[in-house]
Amino acid sequence: MTTTPLSAPGTSAPAPSLPSPFTHHPPGLLTAALGRIPRESVAEFTESWNDLPADVHLGAATPYRFRRYGRFRIVGDRLEPLPHVAFFQDRAVNKVSGGVDRMFAPLHEAVAAGAALHTVVRTLWDRLPGPRAGIDTCGVHQIRVTATGDTEGHPTPEGIHRDGHSYVAQVLIRRENVRGAESCLYDLRERPLHRASLTEPLETIVLDDRRVLHGVSPLLPAPGASRGVRDMLLVDFFPGGAGGAAGGR
Repeated sequence: MTTTPLSAPGTSAPAPSLPSPFTHHPPGLLTAALGRIPRESVAEFTESWNDLPADVHLGAATPYRFRRYGRFRIVGDRLEPLPHVAFFQDRAVNKVSGGVDRMFAPLHEAVAAGAALHTVVRTLWDRLPGPRAGIDTCGVHQIRVTATGDTEGHPTPEGIHRDGHSYVAQVLIRRENVRGAESCLYDLRERPLHRASLTEPLETIVLDDRRVLHGVSPLLPAPGASRGVRDMLLVDFFPGGAGGAAGGR
């Protein structure tokens, strides 16, 4: 885990009634939570990133991003699956992929119903950096971004952005032979607040999407490697009436 807290000159302190707009959790948070369920469930969950179809909406000559998507209602201690629909985002939020319906492959049934996903989502929901009242729905994205000597990977091709939700959680699942891919958070005037190279599996950032912007730098293969891989679980939290859109990451 490599982090750099930043403060912009001349900024005033946040209102005392509001918590920090983001939290950066070391792997121990989710490691401990997942340690309470069978190891086979966790292995099935993490290995499912090896079966993500290419994101055909990128328009790249060589696919470098692969993904699946699902939506859930948070009901007590469980996740209730919602119908699979096209993923839409307004162009005001995503200038690269917004304004069109994007149909992504659904999560595998075993992942959607599995104890690992439910445990991760509930653990993160319990630690949102702000009020949880009314936040009863989530969108779940499994995303793999790859890079080769000929094609760099772009986790956020839209650059610095918001996702249009209440909260967003970013969980590193795997990082192999990668350099770059630095996660950066900014205030609403695009002044840097925090930088982190997520390096350890289950290292997590949870942010208030209404109060901060974010982006991730391109990734390249590490020296001597022909291919780099970065797997992420992204969870968007929002009120049930807010729809299912999220940032194109």
